[in-house]
Amino acid sequence: MATGWAGDGAVQDQIDATVNDAVQRARQQLRKGPGLSHCEECDALIPEARRKAVPGVRLCVACQAEHDEARSAGIYNRRGSKDSQLR
Repeated sequence: MATGWAGDGAVQDQIDATVNDAVQRARQQLRKGPGLSHCEECDALIPEARRKAVPGVRLCVACQAEHDEARSAGIYNRRGSKDSQLR
């Protein structure tokens, strides 16, 4: 069991450390290096501007939009009843 008192900024220091850890994990997941010249799904040409803007890009804009939409489809509970939110 811990004893004593925490310092004045202990809670904020813990919050800051948690946020910094999350930012570091997110940065490690970002792709690096040159992207593909053609989309790996539809083989369409990926414009040079997109390859410069998004390091490690692998999908064209259309395929990326479909990919993002599919990933976010099940995240939101659009039903209005409170009962559905409790499950």
